[in-house]
Amino acid sequence: MKIVVDENMPYARELFSQLADVESAPGRSLSSEQLTTADGLMVRSITRVDQALLENTAVRFVGTATAGMDHLNTADLQAAGVAYSAAPGCNAIAVVEYVFSALLALAERDGFLLTDRTVGIVGAGNVGGRLQRRFEALGIKTLICDPPRADRGESGEFHSLETLVREADVLTFHTPLYKEGPYKTWHLADQTLLEALNPGTILINACRGPVVDNAALLTVLNQRNDLSVVLDVWEPEPELSLPLLAKTDIATAHIAGYTLEGKARGTTQVFEAWSAFIGQPRQVSLSELLPAPDIGQITLNGECSQAMLKRLAHLVYDVRRDDALLRAVAGQAGEFDRLRKHYQERREWSSLQVDCDTAATAEKLQQLGFTAKFTGTC
Repeated sequence: MKIVVDENMPYARELFSQLADVESAPGRSLSSEQLTTADGLMVRSITRVDQALLENTAVRFVGTATAGMDHLNTADLQAAGVAYSAAPGCNAIAVVEYVFSALLALAERDGFLLTDRTVGIVGAGNVGGRLQRRFEALGIKTLICDPPRADRGESGEFHSLETLVREADVLTFHTPLYKEGPYKTWHLADQTLLEALNPGTILINACRGPVVDNAALLTVLNQRNDLSVVLDVWEPEPELSLPLLAKTDIATAHIAGYTLEGKARGTTQVFEAWSAFIGQPRQVSLSELLPAPDIGQITLNGECSQAMLKRLAHLVYDVRRDDALLRAVAGQAGEFDRLRKHYQERREWSSLQVDCDTAATAEKLQQLGFTAKFTGTC
């Protein structure tokens, strides 16, 4: 058997070579000619998989090492009898910690406490749900907008998007991209919504670029300077609006989900799906794949203030590094994708063991995702 994998999918060769011959290919320029004799195709979000790509190929299975599947034409796959699988939740923790890194940086810059802010979360799935739990662990008020879940009668308190716009100090988007239908998210944040944002609102988009109308956002930012904007995703990619970039507070190259753990989860999930598809099911432990972190242990005495949380969070990952890297090369051909392809290794908070002298601090840090241990007597 033969499998074609995206060249930037970590651990793919090590895993898939156990079951098939593996050929790596650049995801953005993948062609059907490269898939003529391939039984399986493993991609990321930059590869559009549809009838045109798979026609006259031997592909029987498509796996995407991403949480979303909007780049897969599932109707075409079903019509062709091609099985497919995604990796839901694989990078959710990474995106949550990206949002925290950004907010902690802005809070330090502007001198506010997160506990004095209300956070509106649009989309309560793998990312939004985790984000809500971490905010609530810090005593931060959250408002959730998720019409599909509300309509299904799922547990929890849901609010309209209009309520979030009216009452939230932070508005962060974590939805799939739906271009049509009753739950359309294409340009969910349109000019009307953006103009209605309260002064001082922080707008974050770390899901899909077109969820926020980038042209409308630039128009609004040209008219007012009382908003803060964090963008990890753009409309379109890999091109982006340089005037919009100049108006953002934090800007990155679609890397919010790019932790080593998140990438490894994506690869292992599609590997396990592929192995089950061919009747040779395998289970993979992340601990067997991941290297030891550069900084693995630290001691914390006393309570965990917001300033201390920022130090811990940025010790693991400081989003301002990626902001500076994007601004340094923005507008240069191919640099957006190069930043993603050669992304510096980044770990999740769980990679850092924090030894605490109070049980309460250890418990709080555990709720936030750190590997915290109580080593004292308090």
